[in-house]
Amino acid sequence: MTELWLIRHGPTAWNQEKRIQGRSDIGLSAEGVAAVLAWRLPRRLRRAAWLTSPLKRARQTATLLHGAGYTVEPTLIEMDWGAYEGCRISDLRAEGGEAFAASEARGLDFRPPGGESPRDVVERLSVLYRRLAQWADPVVAVSHKGILRATMTLATGWDMTHDLPRDVRRADGLRLRLEPGGVAHVEPLTLGPSRRKAA
Repeated sequence: MTELWLIRHGPTAWNQEKRIQGRSDIGLSAEGVAAVLAWRLPRRLRRAAWLTSPLKRARQTATLLHGAGYTVEPTLIEMDWGAYEGCRISDLRAEGGEAFAASEARGLDFRPPGGESPRDVVERLSVLYRRLAQWADPVVAVSHKGILRATMTLATGWDMTHDLPRDVRRADGLRLRLEPGGVAHVEPLTLGPSRRKAA
């Protein structure tokens, strides 16, 4: 069994503007840096294995929390939103009307033009979690909202056709127990005073 602390990166300018970031390599905003510096993790996690998404906003968050002692893990990269990157969900809903609503209603099988589906993210993440479940030491992984959402699917069977509980949607991360058979336990994490509402 492995204890995994899955942390979402700090806020960026695009978060504040409610823009979809996906694979766009956006760095933390000044406010995002300040927010991460206010987060607190248990001291014992200083000796944990640290992993991070290859995207700048995740690597910057890992550096602020732990220094340079981390490993880039490509599987932790955000969902590819294709043609929707840089857009606002509210605009896509207004412009796409019933067609976009029908696409969203597909849940795990929603696929942006030129991007990947949440089901794709779940499948690649499950491979990583099976590998991490063999580790003895705790792991801290700095990643993205899409990875947290895929993790909730693995933990609960959530099909993404309805909202997650409020405490999970507003969390800074998730604390997990990984076992060879899958995610055995998950709980939301609040790391500091920042209560982020950005998508």
